[in-house]
Order: sequence, then structure tokens, then C-alpha cells
Amino acid sequence: MALVLILVASIGAVALTERSAEHLPFAIAALLLKAALLLIFVGDFERAILLSGILATAIAGASIVKFNHSALKLIVSDLPLMFAGTVPFLVLQYPRMVLGVLTGSVLLVFATTAVLLYGAGFPISVESRILLLSLALVGFAAASTVKGSAASLRLTLTQPRCFYATFMASLIDPVSWQQFGGLALSDIALEPLPLREATPARSTDSPDIIVIQHESIFDPRTFGLPVDPIVQAFLTPENGQYGCLNVDIFGGGSWQSEFSLLTGLSSASFGSSAYYLFKKGAGRFHSSLPSSLASLGYKTTLTSSCRRNFLNYDQFYSSIGVNERIFIEDFPPPFDVRRFEATNSDALFLDAVIDAHTKRITDDPTPRFLYALTNFNHGPHSRRLVSPGQFERERAFAMASFPDAEYAEYYTRLVETASTWQKLRFRLANNFPGRPVLIVHYGDHQPVLTRRIDRLLELQGDARRAFRTFYAIEALNFTPKHFRSGPGADLDIAFLGTVALQSAGLPLDPIFSTRASLLDDCAETYFASASERKRRFHRTLVDLGLIDLGSDVQRAR
Repeated sequence: MALVLILVASIGAVALTERSAEHLPFAIAALLLKAALLLIFVGDFERAILLSGILATAIAGASIVKFNHSALKLIVSDLPLMFAGTVPFLVLQYPRMVLGVLTGSVLLVFATTAVLLYGAGFPISVESRILLLSLALVGFAAASTVKGSAASLRLTLTQPRCFYATFMASLIDPVSWQQFGGLALSDIALEPLPLREATPARSTDSPDIIVIQHESIFDPRTFGLPVDPIVQAFLTPENGQYGCLNVDIFGGGSWQSEFSLLTGLSSASFGSSAYYLFKKGAGRFHSSLPSSLASLGYKTTLTSSCRRNFLNYDQFYSSIGVNERIFIEDFPPPFDVRRFEATNSDALFLDAVIDAHTKRITDDPTPRFLYALTNFNHGPHSRRLVSPGQFERERAFAMASFPDAEYAEYYTRLVETASTWQKLRFRLANNFPGRPVLIVHYGDHQPVLTRRIDRLLELQGDARRAFRTFYAIEALNFTPKHFRSGPGADLDIAFLGTVALQSAGLPLDPIFSTRASLLDDCAETYFASASERKRRFHRTLVDLGLIDLGSDVQRAR
């Protein structure tokens, strides 16, 4: 009787976390397989099933925590992230979450110890254990193939269900294990896609192109919250083109958005290697937005709000065609690095960025590509970073819209960014009236606080809402005939670089021309798209050596 109760309790615990009848048989089969494996060592049903249930609970709990902070569930290839500097970041950014995880871990250790010491049942012979393990393996294999259970779970990474089953499915997914040895594309066909012919220029102008990645900025109207005029003009400029931007990440990992914009690929295509793309990917990507612009005679510059030793920024950006890379320690006085790092203020950083840019374009007619990476609105939002006495009216406006102090802090930082940008935009338009400029700015991902907004507003379920930010494109000092102001199409970030080239009226090489043809196939998604043409395009890039998946990294061409 006790054995039956233990089994029912373990299955019930798994069922509660799975929230999916479709994949429950697979989850139960995985639970029983683990119990059969543990039975080999502990020798009795009671402890084997209890330990299997505890392990399943730990996996589901860890997956739920990861999902709440990244909108993605736990898979086996996430485990190396613990050794990639993620833990110190989590301790700093989310101390309450880390404390909860530590408390839960201690309780699980106590429970496991108690089961091992006091939960022994009737011993089972070695022969019976081996027979049961064989049967459990057969049952697990059968459950894995029913309606493609294991394979289909790969498509549920952004859905709040199947927390345990998704991790177990990743254990038998070859794509997950390929990430440990090097880069692997998960959405690639066997046959290549013929490239389109190059698209000729649609304008005689070669405008400067300024792209600004705004850290953790999203449009509050995505959640039905109002914005005041200065924020509205920033997110949806009257004379610009704007829309919803779909990104691959939530809560952090800004470099994955940078990668997608610059290479025209989804970071998600590389699985958990997406986190390491700036390290693993240096020298592997030979078609990019900066290299394409450099071939058109542009000078290319990166300005980062991080220090040069952050991740592998300097080497990666060099490898994809960014010739000049400026980090915060490189800005000359009066820029004060220590003062800046106390708040990461956009008012300080963007002013220094435009100062450096204007010095370089004075008396130099060469067109410029400038990519600026901000860091002001990153969480946590429990700290007040905006100077006291500034934008208090806007803070009150945010509190009246959604009475939450962290949202009010997010919104106030957004207002500072928007007001700073308006001043700098005025400088660019008036100090260099004869110099055309195309400006693209966008949010790299949502901050974690939007989880609370979503929950407290009790919005209708939408798994993709956590991955929506914004983009806006403006033309200064020129009026492209092909450029239409107003609401634009919803875009995946992998297409934003291509759309920038089109908006500038610049020619597209065969790679970008073919990628532009995928806009209709993939619509506002890229990785999530089932487009066979996209998969074949990836094969073409690999076959041409423009994506190097080999064990030996080739030098950038």
C-alpha cells in the first residue's frame, strides 16, 4: 500500500508541473526510467521511486525559475552556463530568487538524505532490477516516439508547461549535445537555396547609418499601459517607421540580439551556444551588416557602454567587419568612467557617443556606420538611477498608470533616454544639415519586471509577448522616395539589418537580397518559422563558407 501511495504521489507531482496531457505519458515514462536506474543502486522500489520523484521535482523547479527569469525552460545544454559567469550575475541582479533557490536546494538535500537513510523497503534481486530497467527503457523509447513527443517538446521552450518533460527530452535530443562540441544549426536543410541576384541601389544617397540598441526597453503599450508624448515620440516617431520587434531573449543576454541584428541569423538557431556566440563565433561568420557596409565604402564603428574586456566583444566585432571599437574607457575627458558606471546613464553615454561621432565626420565625407550599445535600463529596477528631482512628473504618471515602484523606475529611465535622444537627434539634424542620416533604434529584450506586469494585469495568455520590444527608423536630412513613415510590419530582429539597408536605399548583395526575399516567408518570426526556404538558405550559407561550423575556426574574410 505504501509503495502505491509513493508512486501515485510522484506521478501527481510531475503532472502538476507538466500542465500538459499530451506530453504527460512521456514525462511519466521518464520518471519511471529514472526510478529503474536508481533501483540498480538502492535495491528497493520505495527509495528508487521517492528519489526519482525528488529529482523530477528539482528539475521542474529549476526549469520554472529559469522560465520566470528568461521566458525559456531548462534544457541539458544550459548546464555549462553555471560556469560562464552566470551565477555571479544572478546573485547581483536577483538576490531574492537566488536565496529561494538555495533554500529549496537545502530542503531537497535533506529530503534525499532522509530517503536514503530511512526509506528502505523490500530488497529486489539484481536480476529483477536489470529486467525492470530493460522494460523501462523500452517504455521510454515508445513514449518518445508517440506523436513525436520528444521532438515536439523542442518547440515548447517558450510555453509555461512541460517543465520536466522538456529537460528529459533534451537529454535524448542530438541537437542539445552537439552544442557542447561546437556550433550547430538546428534549422538547416540538406539542399541549398539558390541565391537571388544583387538588388541595385534605390537612391543616390549613402547616408550615415546609426543603430542604437536600447537596453531592456519595451513599449508599455504592449501591456496596455499608456505613455506620455515624449515616450510616444521616441517609440513611434511621427516621421519615422516603427513597429513591434520580436527578439530571441528575455531578461538578459543582450549580445544575442546584437548577433541577430548584425548577422541576419537567429541566435536561437544555435541552441544554448547562443550564450557563447561572441566567443565561439569569432571568425565563423563572414557575411554581416558591418562587412556589407564596409564593401560599400562605409567606415564602421562600435561604441559600447561596457569595458573592452566584457565577454569577447573586441575580437568578435573585429571579426565581422567593425573596424573601430570604442569602449567606455576609451572616451576622452570630460567623460568620467567611474561616474558613468554608477548609473550607466544614457544622458552621459549617448552624449559621449554623438560627440565622438561628430568629431569623426567633421571634414570627412565618408559615410559612417555607428552601432551604439546602451545599458541604462537593465534591471534590477529597485534602485533609483535617475537623478533626484528629474522627471518626477513622469514618475508620477507611471505610478498612476500601474502602481508599482519598479515599473515607475523603468518608465522614468525610459523618459531620460527619450529626452536625451531628442536632443541628440536635434544636434545631428542641425549641425550637419547636408549630411543624410538613417537612424535605427530598438529594444534588445524585455526586463524581468514585465513578468510581474503581465501577472498583475491578468492579461490573456500569449507566450510570445515576453519576446516583443520595439523598433523605429528615421531619416534625417534626406527624404528617401521608397521610405514610408508610419506603422511598419512587425519584424524579427534577424531582419532588422536588412530592412535598414532597404530603408537607406543601398544596394543589397546576393546574400542580403535573398534574406530580404524571406521576409514574406517568415513574417515577424525567424527561428520559429517553419519556412523550408529559410532552412535551405542556411545550408547555402554553410556551403559557401559564410557560416563556419567546423572544428577549426577560419580567419575572417
